[in-house]
Amino acid sequence: MKKTFPLHVEGKHPDRLLDATKHEIRKYMKRERNRALPEGVDFWDFDCRFGATEQTAVVAHPAELIGLIDAAAKEGGTQFYIEILAKHGVRKPRDPSAAATIANFLEE
Repeated sequence: MKKTFPLHVEGKHPDRLLDATKHEIRKYMKRERNRALPEGVDFWDFDCRFGATEQTAVVAHPAELIGLIDAAAKEGGTQFYIEILAKHGVRKPRDPSAAATIANFLEE
């Protein structure tokens, strides 16, 4: 998803428009996560960028997006650009020595 969302539209309340925008973003991410995983992939990960325009967009963590949208609305911006691209994610195995440390901690 690469899209510029307006924050002010004639005839629509800004708060409802903001809620609808957040809902659309959450719905897109949920739909992407529910797609079938290819062989050898553990989960869907996302590359995200956020900014006032496409040229000023910077890399952002998916968990920070809603907060960034709220901040953009509070600052009085007229629009924001968001880019969310799904990518393959593979979990890294845990370090066995770290697991032993946790077990020792729990015994104490």
